Amino acid sequence: MAGRRQLLLLLLLWGFLQLIRLPYSASQSFVGINYGDVADNLPPPASTARLLQSTTITKVRLYGTDPAVISAFAGTGISLLLGAANGDIPNFASSPAAAAAWVAAHLPSTSSPAISAVSVGNEVLFADTSLASQLVPALQNIYAALPPNSSVKVSTVHAMDVLASSDPPSSGAFKPELAAALDPLLAFLSKTGSPFLINPYPYFAYLSDPRPETLAFCLFQPNAGRPDAGSGLTYTNMFDAQVDAVRAALDAKGYKDVEIVVAETGWPHSGGADEAGATAENARAFVSGLVSHLRSMAGTPRAPGKPVDTYLFAVYDEDLKPGKPSEKSFGLFQTTTLAETYPTGLMRNGTAAGLAPAMAPAAAAPTLPVKPSPAPARLPGQQPQVTPLQPGSAAAAGPSALCAPGTATTTARGAAAAACSSPSAAESPRTMSVISIIAGVLLMYLLI
Repeated sequence: MAGRRQLLLLLLLWGFLQLIRLPYSASQSFVGINYGDVADNLPPPASTARLLQSTTITKVRLYGTDPAVISAFAGTGISLLLGAANGDIPNFASSPAAAAAWVAAHLPSTSSPAISAVSVGNEVLFADTSLASQLVPALQNIYAALPPNSSVKVSTVHAMDVLASSDPPSSGAFKPELAAALDPLLAFLSKTGSPFLINPYPYFAYLSDPRPETLAFCLFQPNAGRPDAGSGLTYTNMFDAQVDAVRAALDAKGYKDVEIVVAETGWPHSGGADEAGATAENARAFVSGLVSHLRSMAGTPRAPGKPVDTYLFAVYDEDLKPGKPSEKSFGLFQTTTLAETYPTGLMRNGTAAGLAPAMAPAAAAPTLPVKPSPAPARLPGQQPQVTPLQPGSAAAAGPSALCAPGTATTTARGAAAAACSSPSAAESPRTMSVISIIAGVLLMYLLI
């Protein structure tokens, strides 16, 4: 009897070890992607829906409410974050009937596809401050128009420009001049349990300080870390620093209960001669490093153990977007072959047909001290109805408070090889098989 119990205990131990060794291949609720449409060469929505089903992505952010796109995701298990245009805000704010009509027209009457949230406007407080006073009334009317007991959240997306300070992260604070708009907005989010949506882009922090050590800090490569004297925490990547600067700003306002969701973040895989760092190698390092970081469940230094819900930018390149070449080059997948632009670690089987060849790691660079790097504000997900940056504006000038909560003393760029790769993904049935074995052995053990 004792021998059989020991054998079963060994089998249980083996089962748990198998679970620990399993790659994070099953869909993760905290990994999403943006699906923009400012292009003339996009595949049919149904093809995109099937493509994303072959990944571990579980949520998609749309910038509009195209019925063909929404219906393509029915039955996929992928939830949608819908977008209402900035231009709709005045009408929603002044007319509850208009808000109700929008909800009735655009939210599916069935439970599939699931709608997780609605973003009313995109970076309104940065792109068009004339709408600031109408933003919360618009959100309130959309929220009031939702069906009873609806789980749909209602919010709006912000640029990092809403912060007056972010370096170090513990100093994060909102711009005082935005208080009239932000204070009622935060109260609304807290009351309705809706998230604060933010667009942090480490790429633009690097653009303002294009040195190898800054690049390593932005690409999740090993580094000594940058201590934050205000909190006693140490940061090893720009993404965490930016998110925690927003967390500090929310906490300072008394809204520790308001969750942060990253509505956009990404890295361009190509760009112009004056766009340092816009390469496929760096894009691969950032995206695969971020995905691995999220899957580690480490969270951020200020909020450990809880991964931040994050929407990567973006499914495809958007060839009709205005601006510099990098603006058109954030796509994780190719529009023609639907293959990955570079390995991301998002495919369920760890690879995909037509996958681009892996890039060789960059040569190592010496470790150097790093100074805080300012970063210009940037709107990769901005849609055509939004006013572009104006020359001479505070955002265009790129004050350090916008997107650069800190940098660190880092190791060489050659460490990219480790950060760029992620484990091959196993299918979720393997996980279920191991769990079934463990459950069976445990039952036998209890019956002996």
